[in-house]
Amino acid sequence: MSMTLDFLIKGGSVITGDGKTHLEKAVIGLSRGELVVIAPGDPEPGLSAGHVIDATHCLVFPGIINAHAHNCVMGPSMPSGSAAPSQSEVNWQRNRHLLAGTTTLLNVCGLALPEELRIGDTHPLDIQVSTAHSPANIRSALSVDGKGLHQRHLQMTVETALLAGAKALGEVGGGQTLGGGAQEYKFIPQAVRRHTGRDIHPRIARRLRDAVVGRYLRPEDGANDEQLQDELVACGLADILDPAAARNLILASVMPSVELALAGFEEIARCAERTGYPAIFHNSTPSVKTLLGVAERYPKATLIAGHSNHPMFQPREAVDYAVALKRRNVIIDVSTLDCTTTRWRNDPANLDALVEAGCVNTISTDFAGGHWDTIPEALHRIIRKRQMDPAAAIALATGNVARTFPQLAGDRGFIENGKRADLVIADHANCARIRHVLIKGKLVVSDGVVLSDG
Repeated sequence: MSMTLDFLIKGGSVITGDGKTHLEKAVIGLSRGELVVIAPGDPEPGLSAGHVIDATHCLVFPGIINAHAHNCVMGPSMPSGSAAPSQSEVNWQRNRHLLAGTTTLLNVCGLALPEELRIGDTHPLDIQVSTAHSPANIRSALSVDGKGLHQRHLQMTVETALLAGAKALGEVGGGQTLGGGAQEYKFIPQAVRRHTGRDIHPRIARRLRDAVVGRYLRPEDGANDEQLQDELVACGLADILDPAAARNLILASVMPSVELALAGFEEIARCAERTGYPAIFHNSTPSVKTLLGVAERYPKATLIAGHSNHPMFQPREAVDYAVALKRRNVIIDVSTLDCTTTRWRNDPANLDALVEAGCVNTISTDFAGGHWDTIPEALHRIIRKRQMDPAAAIALATGNVARTFPQLAGDRGFIENGKRADLVIADHANCARIRHVLIKGKLVVSDGVVLSDG
């Protein structure tokens, strides 16, 4: 073989992203942003390149495709349409993802516009947006916040957003509109602070929500006054809140957006079947039965049950509902949240249960109030616990995502000839220790440092 390449990567152990192939030692050649050589063993004579990376003692795998992340564009934040994050925050989040091996990211706040992708820089991370611009989703956002929504967002439609470059539908519902994480770390604490002047931890907000409306957001499941008083004492709030005030705060914060958010499931599922674009849904206790229903009614649509390890589920519930959703051909996504290493609010019990039950199709980060753990940290945990072999685990973040989101990532996610040259080179013993990252055949992270001219 006689060939001159742009990049030659040699000596590494290679996982191709198809869920089963793991080459103990292989050579990878890149030319004009594409993969053109993948072969076991050492480079053949006559194979040369402008740049060579010695990946001995390293693991090489496709660039990670994160199809459920937030606050990476300068547009309305979250399904609540909250004020846009600052440029500093956006840059910080983008760099965190890139340094963790993500090369393609879908920002699923849902109400941002494709034109809001750019923030005046040339960050190498390939970031795209989704759309949830349907009437019920917009009304749901306005009912809980909506401070980041302007006329152009309110007038946008799903079809127009797709024509402008959106790559998927969703996220439909959210922690703000369906009583989940953002209610715990933002909206309920804000309501308590306004009423009492005291700050509360998100874990306390979760306890109050569960006491008043239960994990399924049904007020009839809530505690009576005596039980709620006991909970206020246990939370250290009895001196500033009585049961009536606590109940009113929770109901006013959590419930106004719920019916509207659930109505958005029908609108977006219908769009998914009509357009052929995949749709991401907030999957938690208040929404899972609605998701099961739309999966029955729109069997030709590609529907993704986002963060199916949501903490509002108990482990057995998470598995049982995932099995029921998979029977209806729904893709089961799990998110790292903050449950792998940070564990600020959440633990890995639901993630473990779903992986061990063989339910998981894809993995993402979501946001977890900005405290999200990286995807490779979760993959390393899965591999170390022998819940999946390395090839199958890596596919959760690469090939499986590419198959699920063809408009976003149909040309990447696998190490095979003709695919886009998005690659990660990591420590062979721990895939979370990222050394190099390449996007479109260009080195954008080298020895753990983002290259400014990548």
